[in-house]
Amino acid sequence: MDADLKALEEKISQLVQLCKSLREDNLEVRRALGLAQEAERQLKVRMQQAQVRIENIIDSLPEDLL
Repeated sequence: MDADLKALEEKISQLVQLCKSLREDNLEVRRALGLAQEAERQLKVRMQQAQVRIENIIDSLPEDLL
């Protein structure tokens, strides 16, 4: 009986450790995802700005060059 309780205690302890580890990993992944999403947002803004600049350059070209 003591051996069974000891084994159960050990398994519960391992489960608690695993839950803590997964929680920490989850937080790290959420932080990384947030950074990646912000970087993506900034890149989209820069791409839109570049597109507007290119369109303005094209619009300013003389007709005979097009």
